[in-house]
Order: sequence, then structure tokens, then C-alpha cells
Amino acid sequence: MAEDMDSGHIAVIGMAGRFPGAETLERFWENLVSGADVRTTFTDEELAGHIPERLLSKEDYVKKGYVLGNADQFDAEFFGYTPKEAENIDPQQRLFLECAWEALEDAGYVPGDSRLTIGIYASITQSSYLKPDNMLFPEHPMPFFDELIGNDKDYAAARVAYKLDLKGPAFSIQSACSSSLVGVATACQALQDYHCDMALAGGVSISLPEKLGYLAGQDGALSRDACCHAFDHRASGMMYGNGAGVVLLKRLEDALADGDYIYGVVRGFAVNNDGADKVGFTAPSVRGQEAILGEALDLSGVDPETVTFIETHGTGTPMGDPMEFRALESILRFGGDAVRVGLGQDQRGASQFCRGRRWIYPRHAFPRPKNTDPDSAL
Repeated sequence: MAEDMDSGHIAVIGMAGRFPGAETLERFWENLVSGADVRTTFTDEELAGHIPERLLSKEDYVKKGYVLGNADQFDAEFFGYTPKEAENIDPQQRLFLECAWEALEDAGYVPGDSRLTIGIYASITQSSYLKPDNMLFPEHPMPFFDELIGNDKDYAAARVAYKLDLKGPAFSIQSACSSSLVGVATACQALQDYHCDMALAGGVSISLPEKLGYLAGQDGALSRDACCHAFDHRASGMMYGNGAGVVLLKRLEDALADGDYIYGVVRGFAVNNDGADKVGFTAPSVRGQEAILGEALDLSGVDPETVTFIETHGTGTPMGDPMEFRALESILRFGGDAVRVGLGQDQRGASQFCRGRRWIYPRHAFPRPKNTDPDSAL
């Protein structure tokens, strides 16, 4: 272990999460192992108050989604809020605060411990909860200000730091779909640079109302059946979901010295951008993905040919899947041993990281999703 202790590796010592069909990470894992379908089908009556009839009658309007449930539930008193104060806070920020507490509790640490400097790196979707009628010139500035800080994603990390008395860096990390994983990378870097002793990192996404459905386009961006068939010949696009995930990170040598339970170890990480090397602003880039995969592997010291499992972005889109597969094939040099691939685009990276850590702990991989038929063109 001496080599590991000097490596600058990062230990995952606590986790918490909420996902559709799973209020705990244990249930989340059980759903993955069993291949449970957690989609919810919406009735026309449920959608009528929000969606125009002309859209509901269209054949390509998908009346399915991933409902988190209980988004309106929050123990305001536990966190020192009055009911009115809690009402002004976006459910995303409330849920993230709860998960941050639970991640610390899972690791056996008490928020506000003066002996430890704890950082917080939060990613959050744009709020769809409260929208004041008069954003520019409110008649009553103070109530408006309370609503603003309760719903603007810039305040998510600071809220957790305030309520849990965390004295380390508190950053809101926003980089679209990669936000939570970039937050994890930023937290790992902060730990390596000794900016904090431990770091919470993760993200949350709750779009309200949860029961909406969507119009599947012809461009292959959104799935026609609310299922992300990544790397599958039926792939018709990605699917958004609601949920939250938070991990507690600590330098590996400190975690070993303190006797912490270790779910997994981050051996290497890297962040980059494609720049202009792609066909469009939202398009992926094979060379960009190759570069970031190579850098992370180099930093980790892991031989690409020894990799047996990889958690992918897996958008299930005609453009994204082939490019991602080509980049993986180029860097990992797929050989005789099969590489298991985790499928699916998740809540801004949060559940992808939690899912990868849960895979390490039980030491067996969850099965391929039911009825999958790999795309032979890949």
C-alpha cells in the first residue's frame, strides 16, 4: 500500500442519492442488477393541464418520463428553516442539501467538525420552480431577493456550506451534461492541492412539473420511447431524468490512516474541451474524447488493456454513440477480453459516478439492460 499512499489517489468514502424508483443507493443498485424499468407512463388527464391538446394528439408525443417523486417533501425544521423559507427554495437545492448531509453521515462524519476543512462542489439544473412575475423591477425587493437566492443555481454550494458549516471551498460547477463529473474532478484537484481535507461533490436535476412528457424530434436527439438505447441498433436519442447524487472524497492516505470505509479509489482524472474541432456547437469530437481518455489513463498509471469495465456517456444518438465508441476503441485497444460498458445518460454525471463506485464495491457487474441488441455498425 505504500505506493498507493504516495500516489495522490482520492478515496470515495461516502455516498448518497435519490433516483426515479430508488430513494436510496441500495435500491438504485438493486434496480440496476434486476434491470428494472423505472419509467412512468402519464395519462392524458395528468398532462392536460400543462400540454396543449394539439401536441398530445401527435403520434410522436412521448407520454413517459422518469419521476423522482416526493420533490415537495423537505424536513425544514431539521435544517433550521421555517416552512415559508423552505417554500422559497428550489426543491433541487433542498434535495442536494439533504444528500450532502447523508453523504457525510454515510461516512461517519458530523457536519461542522472544526478539525476538518470540507469543500463542496455542486452542479444543478436551471430552476423551473419559482418564477417571479417582475424579475427586473420587483415591487418588494426583499421577498424577491429571497426567491432569487433560493432558486438561482449559483447559490446551491454556498447554501450547503452555510447550513452544514463547511469551511472549505464552495463552488457551483456548471458545464452542461458533464457538470457533476467536472465537479468531482475539481474536488479531486482541490484535495490534491490541499485546499481542503474532504470534499463533497455531485449534482441534482429536477424539472417541474415532473409529469410532462415531450415531443420526440426527427433529429435523433430525444428518444422515441423514453428509453436511452445506447450503442443499440434501436437507438433513437437520449432521455432526461430527475435525481441527485453526492459523493464524499478524501485523500487516500488520509482515509487509510483514519480507518474510513472506502467504496472506491479515483486513480486519475482529466478535463478538456473539444474547442472548434467538431461539426457543430453541441456535437461531440472523436479526437477530443481520445485526448481526455488518454490523459486520464496516463495519470492513473493503468494499462488500457487491463480495463474491464467503463461507464460511458451513452447518449443513444446517431452521432454521439459511434464517435464515443471509436474514441474508446482507439484508446482502450479492445482485445480478446470483453470490456463491459455501462450504458445511459444520467443526471449530469452524478449517478454515473455513483453507479461506477457501486460496481466496484460488490465486485460483480450489473447485467446488460433487458432486450438490448448491440448496433452491429459500431
